[in-house]
Amino acid sequence: MSYILNIETATKNCSVALANEGKTILCKEIAEEGYSHAERLHVYIEEIIKETGITLRDLAAVAVSQGPGSYTGLRIGVSAAKGLCYALNIPLIAVDTLETLASQVSVVEGLIVPMIDARRMEVYSAVFSSSLEKKREIQAEIITENSFENELQSIYFVGDCSEKCKTVLIKPNFIFLEDIKYPSANEMSILSYNKFKKNDTVDVAYFEPYYLKDFLLTTSKK
Repeated sequence: MSYILNIETATKNCSVALANEGKTILCKEIAEEGYSHAERLHVYIEEIIKETGITLRDLAAVAVSQGPGSYTGLRIGVSAAKGLCYALNIPLIAVDTLETLASQVSVVEGLIVPMIDARRMEVYSAVFSSSLEKKREIQAEIITENSFENELQSIYFVGDCSEKCKTVLIKPNFIFLEDIKYPSANEMSILSYNKFKKNDTVDVAYFEPYYLKDFLLTTSKK
């Protein structure tokens, strides 16, 4: 048995899934405007362990979404994952947030562009083939009417930026799958297991989330 606990907190979706050999056994998640990750995450972990009848000692590894995404959300997820790995002396696996989001799309051909809102017209995005081969690395970009203009094949956009991006990305080959908004721990299951089989893990002590942009701390002017 290769039980892996998957934690996804990079966006508004607080999501936890227990998987065995890449197959999700149970997933609990909720997407709220108020980012209730701090309140929900540990409750979901406890509920999943209890409801599946295993113990924390049965876990072979913990996987966490590595970003990009919300600074606070990523910190909460990574802190929880590190704590479990340290206490249980098991490996930590980092999973690409945008790959997890793209994994929800099932198409025969074309490109998949997962996007996470970065405020105004900026997004965190990457480009994947229909078989989830990464065609362009993650970057922060400002979406304009000229974005992706040289691509002639169908492009499937997913993420929480559909409302703002579909107003400027209007070419006939641009398809917005608006039902797919957030990455989920459910899709992390197979991705983390594939990494586990290759011993593709990160250092529990030194791993940091991939924020993509520097976190800016502002102080009150009062």
